[in-house]
Amino acid sequence: MKAVVFVTAVLTASRVTAWQFPPSAQKPLAGFAVDDGGDDDIDILYGSQFSGLNTYARIPYVNCFSDDAAKDTKYDIAILGAPFDTGVTARPGARYGPRGIRTGSQRQYADAAWSVYTGKNALKSWATVVDCGDVPLTYLDNNYALAQLTKGHKVSGRSHEYVNLRGWYPGVALTSVFLLRSSLRGKRLTRVTPRYPGSSCSAVITRRRSLRCGRYGSKSLCYLCASEGMRKEADGNSLPNLDTWDPLVLGGGISDYAGLNHGTFLHIAHEEGLIRNTSIHAGIRGPLARRKGDIRNDERCGFARLTARDIDRFGTSGIVSRIRDRVTGPVYISVDIDVLDPAFAPATGTPEPGGWSTRELLTILDGLSGLEVVGADVVEVAPAYDTRGETTTLAAAQVVWSLLELMVETPATAAVDRAS
Repeated sequence: MKAVVFVTAVLTASRVTAWQFPPSAQKPLAGFAVDDGGDDDIDILYGSQFSGLNTYARIPYVNCFSDDAAKDTKYDIAILGAPFDTGVTARPGARYGPRGIRTGSQRQYADAAWSVYTGKNALKSWATVVDCGDVPLTYLDNNYALAQLTKGHKVSGRSHEYVNLRGWYPGVALTSVFLLRSSLRGKRLTRVTPRYPGSSCSAVITRRRSLRCGRYGSKSLCYLCASEGMRKEADGNSLPNLDTWDPLVLGGGISDYAGLNHGTFLHIAHEEGLIRNTSIHAGIRGPLARRKGDIRNDERCGFARLTARDIDRFGTSGIVSRIRDRVTGPVYISVDIDVLDPAFAPATGTPEPGGWSTRELLTILDGLSGLEVVGADVVEVAPAYDTRGETTTLAAAQVVWSLLELMVETPATAAVDRAS
């Protein structure tokens, strides 16, 4: 009874104190004479990162694949998407990764991107950064799609005033997001860096081919990933996805075509001499199919390993120091988003429990400052499996930013210039 009386009292009071319209009509645009054409002070070009066509961090779009469109645009770093996922052995969907990462980057833009940790802003530096969009890749033929991606790297990464892509040939790669670096302070050169996270791992090999045959020669690979894990093939047999897996074992038993997938690309890269024996996996935690054979083949391909739980022993600083001690010379960084625990990045093709947190990964990447990063990517982002809050694409977009900062911090040196 008391409750009813109280509610009645409140309602009665609200009638008495209800808000009243002001005596004169409101004028929301008071001070802006829009009716008579006096709107020169109204800015409709800038002021919101949520308007216009979607590019990474609102950077300018350039059609890097057309000479006519790009010939008058000089850029130092380009972001490139590779919407491809037909080389995956688990959950497809990474073809939508580049689009998802661009959406996840909407909170970032040049005028409000100063780092609270370093005080720097990669978009307010010596480098001109552009978004090249996505390479058009067929989803019907993996070999042709990877040839398209290799050519996309070649064309978008070349300089329009300094071209030196000797011995280029088509390559193998799966969908992902790349940052392409096309200059070294003053010289417009080929350089691929992270951009459009979200594709399948195989795309990494095409980037590495274009980098080697362009300006940088072979390089160390820092690969942040969960797998050395088990994947189920269509015939039900369990096979490991080391990403250094021999094509004759993973898929090659079916056909040569099937041997090209996201579990074999690092093996192929090693066989082609694209990576040095000073490379490293970090964040590994998936189970093995062969207790010793998988590790032996991984080491033969030039890789040392840091497991996900090594961070509990050494901390982020220990992980950073071990990566820096391992890699030498030019470095290519590939971030498979499944290096993060599914709690932080559920939207991936091969989720593996027990991974790193987003903060730990970003701390490790920032700790690699000073390395000569000649290329990078973010792969395996499949937005269809993400949360309503877009947890994975937000994390991937921030990883792209960290990779961009590394490239801006230390400009790369071409192999021919290093030799001289």
